[in-house]
Amino acid sequence: MLAVTRQYDKEEFATRGDALYEQLIRSEFEPERNGDFVAIDIDSGDFEIDRSELAALDRLRQRRPQAQPWLRKIGFRFAHKFGSLPAKART
Repeated sequence: MLAVTRQYDKEEFATRGDALYEQLIRSEFEPERNGDFVAIDIDSGDFEIDRSELAALDRLRQRRPQAQPWLRKIGFRFAHKFGSLPAKART
């Protein structure tokens, strides 16, 4: 597999990915597909949706080998959450 070089800085990458999510995904797939992953090519706007983030990314790469993929979990702000719950929420 060829490595794909990122063509945008982090801020531009995120801006493009979030904008495409809002334009193409939110109104069409929320709430029915909440929890599924969407991989969006921020250059073409092509996307793939799957319960598995790797499956979505793999299918997008099959269609667009040079894709600049933005990954998001439908119905959520991010694909993954890092960190733990606050102490109060754990009890």
